[in-house]
This record gives sequence, C-alpha cells and structure tokens, in this order.
Amino acid sequence: MPLGKILSLVAAGLFLLSGTALGEEAVTFAHYNVENYLEMNRRDGGQALFGPKPEREKKVLVRIIKEIHPDILGVAEMGPPDQFQEFQKRLKDVGLEFPFSEYVSGADPDRHLALLSRFPIVERHSAKTLFFDLNGQREPVERGFLDVIIEVNPAFQLRVVGAHLKSKLAVQSGEALLRRNEARLLREHIDGALAADPKVNLLVYGDFNDTKDQPAIQEILGPREGANRLKEILLTDAQGDRWTYYRQLSDTYDRIDYILADKALLPRIDPSRSYLYRSIDWYSASDHRPVVIVIRAE
Repeated sequence: MPLGKILSLVAAGLFLLSGTALGEEAVTFAHYNVENYLEMNRRDGGQALFGPKPEREKKVLVRIIKEIHPDILGVAEMGPPDQFQEFQKRLKDVGLEFPFSEYVSGADPDRHLALLSRFPIVERHSAKTLFFDLNGQREPVERGFLDVIIEVNPAFQLRVVGAHLKSKLAVQSGEALLRRNEARLLREHIDGALAADPKVNLLVYGDFNDTKDQPAIQEILGPREGANRLKEILLTDAQGDRWTYYRQLSDTYDRIDYILADKALLPRIDPSRSYLYRSIDWYSASDHRPVVIVIRAE
C-alpha cells in the first residue's frame, strides 16, 4: 500500500479514537465538494454520454468519507433529490447513517448544497432565494446558503452555515464580480446570525471558489478589526500541503475550500486532530479534497 494512503488511514484512525481516549465528546465535521453528483453530459473513455457520476468515482468517494467517518458532513455539488437519496443509501450501506439532513436547492438547477448529521437539527434558517443587482441586472445567488442549528448535546449547539460561491468559469457579467456579491450577501447572513445570538457557536464552510488574498474571501471573514470577524482554520495534509482543489484546465492547485469559526467556537476546535484529507487516489473521486475539523463538545 502506498505510504500516503497508509498515513491517511492511520491519521483518520487516531482522530477517531483520540476523543474517546480523552473521555470527551468530540464532533468531527467535514466539508466535501463531491464534483457533479448528478446526471449530466460526460466523457467516458473518449465517448460522449449523458449519465450519473460514474460508479468507479462513487466507490472512491464513499470510501474516503468512510475513512473520515464524520459526525456532520457538508456537501457541495449534490444533484437533485433522487441523487441525494442514493448518496445517503450508499453511505448507510457502509455503516455511515445520518438520521438528519438539510438540502438546499437554489437558482442553479443542477448543483445543490446538502448536509448530513448524526445529531438532531433543531432549527433551519437556510436561504434559497437571494438576489443582488449588478450593472442593472438582477442576479441570483446560484446555490443559496445552507444554515442549520444542530444540537450535539443538551449543553452544546452548533450553528452551521454552508455556501458554494460562483465558479471561476467566465460569464458575460464577470465571474469575480458575481462571486464578490454572493460573498457580500453571505457576510450579511453571517452578521444576522451573530446579531441574533452573539454567543453562538458558528461554523461557516464551503467551496468559495477563491484564494484567501481575494476580495470575496475577505468579505466573508469580515472587517479585520471587527468584533465579528471570523477566523479561518488553516489545515494541512499528512505532507504539509494546504491545497484543496486541482484545476485540470490550468494545471493548478489552490486552496478554495474553507472552514471558518467565530470567536465562541474557535477555542473548541482541536487543531491537533483537524486535517486536510490526502490519499493517492483522491482525484478518482472529485477534483476537491475534504477538509476536516474536530470540535470539543463537552
């Protein structure tokens, strides 16, 4: 077995066991862009066809999720409800059962946000219909925002906000400007959550389709000296790399998937058990890699 694969499995096992060994309740949260878990036009073996995500990709995808063994899983690029149900069944078949879920269908007819949880979802605040004005045009936030409150135990609730911002594919209006406006509305949504409960344990995650030096990311984080600025959780894989996405067209690696925390949640995150997934065959499942954090919920 390749060394990278061995390191990944060993690390995942240690993360799972360490919470129990310390006698604490530890929650594993993962965000994963699963790359087009839907029926669409594809090329397979040089042939054009219309079909679902290939079986070989699904098998690797499910195996990776099983290795992570998350308690809460945020997903981007999920297909329509029937594909989401099929995804849930595949996870259940390998021993990953999530009784609670949230599914957000925005303006994008194909790609959606979803979340699976072992713990009860006690409040739902997802926003599916959002618009902004750009150059005289009314533009939608294509995937909306996922927003739920999860009760891990009677003493600890976690508010989870997920997003998948405009991709880097060029459009007439300018993809960067569209993404910046989506980021602005996401920040307004975050500010609303913090205004409603300044002590909330807030986790914000997603595929933001931009690197940390770009305006969209700074918009989401909030004013640098502001009381409600979020903190990005810097994660590395077993070899110390930080990238989360490979773009074949430009042959580039970037970190565009994020987990952010507010000041209430930040002390609960265990950096020693949080990581960026790595295996030799990660690209067989998706063009993104999962990001994983462990939260102390005692």
